[in-house]
Amino acid sequence: MKTRILIILLAFASQITSAQLLSKDQEMEQKIDQILSQLTLKEKVAMCHAQSKFSSPGVPRLGIPEIWMSDGPHGVRGEINWDNWGYAGWTNDSITAFPALTALAATFNPELAHEYGVAIGEEARYRRKDILLGPGVNIYRTPLNGRNFEYMGEDPYLASKMVVPYIHGVQENGVSACVKHYALNNQEEWRGHIDVHVDDRTLHEIYLPAFKAAVEEGGVWSLMGAYNKYNGQHATTNKVLMNDILKGDWDFDGVVVSDWGSAHDTDESALYGLDIEMGSWTNGLTASKDFAYNDYYLADAFYEKLKSGEIDESVVNDKVRRILRLMFRTTMSDNRPLGRMNNQEHHDVARKIATEGIVLLKNDNNFFPINPNEKLTIAVIGENATKSMTVGGGSSELKAQYEISPLEGIQKRYPNATILYSMGYSSGPSAYGRVIPPKEDQDSLQQAAIETAKKADIVLFVGGLNKNHHQDCEGGDRLSYDLPYNQDALLDGIIAANPNVGVILVSGNAVAMPWLNKVKGLMQAWYLGSDAGYALADVISGDVNPSGKLPFSFPVKLEDNAAHSFGELSYPGDSINQYYKEGILVGYRWFDTKKIKPQFPFGFGLSYTTFEYSDLKTNKTEYAKDDSITVSFTLKNTGKVAGAETAQLYVSDPKCSVMRPAKELKGFDKVLLQAGESKEVSITVPVSCFAFYSEEGKNWVVEPGDFVLQVNSSSADNKLKQKIKVE
Repeated sequence: MKTRILIILLAFASQITSAQLLSKDQEMEQKIDQILSQLTLKEKVAMCHAQSKFSSPGVPRLGIPEIWMSDGPHGVRGEINWDNWGYAGWTNDSITAFPALTALAATFNPELAHEYGVAIGEEARYRRKDILLGPGVNIYRTPLNGRNFEYMGEDPYLASKMVVPYIHGVQENGVSACVKHYALNNQEEWRGHIDVHVDDRTLHEIYLPAFKAAVEEGGVWSLMGAYNKYNGQHATTNKVLMNDILKGDWDFDGVVVSDWGSAHDTDESALYGLDIEMGSWTNGLTASKDFAYNDYYLADAFYEKLKSGEIDESVVNDKVRRILRLMFRTTMSDNRPLGRMNNQEHHDVARKIATEGIVLLKNDNNFFPINPNEKLTIAVIGENATKSMTVGGGSSELKAQYEISPLEGIQKRYPNATILYSMGYSSGPSAYGRVIPPKEDQDSLQQAAIETAKKADIVLFVGGLNKNHHQDCEGGDRLSYDLPYNQDALLDGIIAANPNVGVILVSGNAVAMPWLNKVKGLMQAWYLGSDAGYALADVISGDVNPSGKLPFSFPVKLEDNAAHSFGELSYPGDSINQYYKEGILVGYRWFDTKKIKPQFPFGFGLSYTTFEYSDLKTNKTEYAKDDSITVSFTLKNTGKVAGAETAQLYVSDPKCSVMRPAKELKGFDKVLLQAGESKEVSITVPVSCFAFYSEEGKNWVVEPGDFVLQVNSSSADNKLKQKIKVE
């Protein structure tokens, strides 16, 4: 009886909550109607374009505030001048630098994604920002893309599951997340004009799901258009992407913001989905402040077309309605929290994400962990051991309150060791859009590093990429798959001098590894933010057991990557057009289906312990299309230390009317186990997620027949398998 009463009360409470939400939404829309009726046409148009580098105007006479934006998604960018790209020189805009989104994706931990969003949202709110320009969910298509470090990997399911809680966390603070870059912005080379040609199935199965999840599950309040073209029309003002899919099929009720300078035409900007135009004249002022901003495509030219009746006023009303809706959710919200910045909780979240994101890729003879109590001589070699990774990289660069380097983190965690440091190579200073040659003599640096290696018991080489132009940086792609700055030759020299070498790769991208068989250990460390050095020392010392898994595949050579295997028209294009010839076979879908062995597969990551999978069961063996499948199995920690393992559920459709990948990720669960502990793990997925996108019917189809469920530790390592039937 008590249980029944409780159920009734809960149901009643749920109805009240739904009714209250409906009432709040209705009340908000009524207020928007009232405001719209009081706005002049000039005022409406003014709200649709920038008034400075990072703000759009309000209407002071009606008490409507400005909207202030900030670059993200790894922290709130330092304050920029009103009319140019220079920093304003504030002394109170230093923030917590959070790990790059590749590191977050590597945690395979949606709960951490929510903590990340809450913390960065609090910092944005404290800095009085209304829109945080992130997160990014463009799919990792090529390891040369300069902005891959800002995104969440190659798999649309993983990106979808990680982006939703991030958005929720940010927006709990009354700050809008702004998911970007919609869509198909998968390279920096020719990004402003390259015309991407991709079939509808690939678009919907690979490149749109994370955006769709951000809208339909994340409830994101704003979205940023991309620079590139799609099928002949710029993405930011693309009828199919914006009107038909985003605001039509997905019923997006938020604001579309242009990337800075991604609008190109008044008619298209007005009619095809753009709501706030930013940065169209990114060189700052032209003749005067008024001319610069009033000359935007959604400024004076838009006003004249509205005034003449060439464009109906309902067009601007829809844009302003969306902008006001955003304002009621953010800057005009009644119950907006105050935010916080640079507190211990934020640093703790950043460090936890960093340690969970580090991926152990090789560990011969238990090279890692290195005992911090032994009296060792450790040579730390490589510029990335000391180079700042929060500055540079383009719009995601940060003004961090502090940044602990890998060298500093190792020094503090190993007080009993003798730490020797040698730079090894030099990359020169970071500069956006250009390469500044280093002043140091590279041969001298290399020889000094080899001499340092000879004096050590252990060598930790901290190398990889950095935030310089043509590395992991906006505005240009990498020029080579190899490690830059002659690091391969440097590593060969170090290994010849001292074979006891472990490599720490700091990068947001895969790299070639001709030295892999010669080193004892390898960690993928990403860009880890303020506490990078502490997080690395946590894992190197064994204080934290590594549990990260790769969010994208590492090819042995560049030609093994799907996009590159089809030649220049596939990547980078001919400077005008580009064709995604690999279709849906992106990342592990390509490697598994074509039976090409990667250097390291998607979802791969070692641990300081071992795990055993057994006893696979499903809740039944035959399913209808509207059913859910629960897969359960036993996971046991068979080692001597506690550790976390991410079990991954893949689905195969062996017989289908269309080509399907060998397998696709459809579920995962990260499980923490003490030494010797076993747990029954359950992963539930809907049968509908087995669907493919039908170009003929323009819908999602699950064909009846047999499907194979695989429980894996990576895309390439199957532990358990079972066949089920869909009626």
